Amino acid sequence: MRRALCPAENLYVAQRSRAVVSCVLDGPVEPAVLAAAFETVIAERPTLLTRIVRDGDGHALAPLPEAERPRLRLRTGSEEAYLEEFNTPLPVGGPLARAVLVSAPDAERHTLVLSVDHVITDGHSAIALLNAVWDRYRELVEGTADRHAPATELPGPVSALLPAADPEEDAKYLRQRVEQIGRHPVTLVPFDANTAGEETPGEPQRIEVRRLLLDAGPTARLRERARAEGVSVHALLSAAVLLAARRRLDGTGPRVLGCVSPVDLRARLSPPVPASRMVAAVTMHLQTLPVEEDGDLLELARGTGAGIRDFLNSGDLFREMRIMPSAAQHPTLHLGTVIVTNMGVVPGPRLPQGVRLTDVRLVPAREHYFPQAGRSPIMACVTSFDGRLAVEFPHHTACFSRAFMRELRDEVRASLLALAEQGEG
Repeated sequence: MRRALCPAENLYVAQRSRAVVSCVLDGPVEPAVLAAAFETVIAERPTLLTRIVRDGDGHALAPLPEAERPRLRLRTGSEEAYLEEFNTPLPVGGPLARAVLVSAPDAERHTLVLSVDHVITDGHSAIALLNAVWDRYRELVEGTADRHAPATELPGPVSALLPAADPEEDAKYLRQRVEQIGRHPVTLVPFDANTAGEETPGEPQRIEVRRLLLDAGPTARLRERARAEGVSVHALLSAAVLLAARRRLDGTGPRVLGCVSPVDLRARLSPPVPASRMVAAVTMHLQTLPVEEDGDLLELARGTGAGIRDFLNSGDLFREMRIMPSAAQHPTLHLGTVIVTNMGVVPGPRLPQGVRLTDVRLVPAREHYFPQAGRSPIMACVTSFDGRLAVEFPHHTACFSRAFMRELRDEVRASLLALAEQGEG
């Protein structure tokens, strides 16, 4: 059981990014049963039984030794324990997933944290993995679990499922993209290095997350306003984050900013790729546009939304996936001022009677941040669970301070709430 990584997957090895998906529950959880459920689900997904190894000039997935296979770990704690797990990497050569059950001292509140290497996952398969673990747990608790034969064949890369294309056309498309970037280089937000990490002198710098959470009422009104204006919620969010980023740049007049939107390929491939398949099935869309400090949010949202629609309708999403390996030679190919992901409505796991699900989170993280670069994109990861819209802003305190990210988050929240209130009227 060994498979060479495709060029796009090899890029993820260097990035060392991962998906951290978690859920919070109230009620009794049997750790031993949950551990058994996790091991069973892992056995059904052969990708999670592998590790990354060198393979010529690239890398491959190779069997992980039995003793190193992912197994559920238990610990006691709260939010701080979650952040510690969030800051624990998945090194190359080790397991590609980690599962930790963090239980409150009274054992009545629990957080399950799953970390999965981006080489083998995207948001959809990470959520599907979380739900599968709880499905199996529920079946074991209720005595309805059937035997599941472990899978043995590693899934192939998504790049092998792309429609056939003319290499010369792809090369032409790449030249056009590189020329466009050269004509319209995007501006990045500078780090607030003078204050980053100074809230508590001597405290270790780390990845943290500022969270924007709207209740069900404002979320519903925001969606209604988006429909009334003929734009998507994703376009509204992208515009709000772009404007917040522009206000943190100096100078007057419009600045060229870039918005990167990861685009799910699973339903757009033939045959479609199910969420249960542990592969990264995402391409990237970068659009550059002039943004005024006092720009109109709805006008900017319409422009952003139109750019995404054109990207999807033109077939460029497949071309973008095929040229993704060229990012190593052209680092600005997918470099945006902001990165706005959107998982849409996230289905929560089904739990046994007596256990209540109160929250689901999906947050991307990296192992390498570069404060010496002086500036970087701002990331916003969007999900909707239980009728509530959540936007996660992960950042490293050596780059952006807590105060900086709190203010940015609060500004985006104010913009969204203003739209929702106008929609109510």
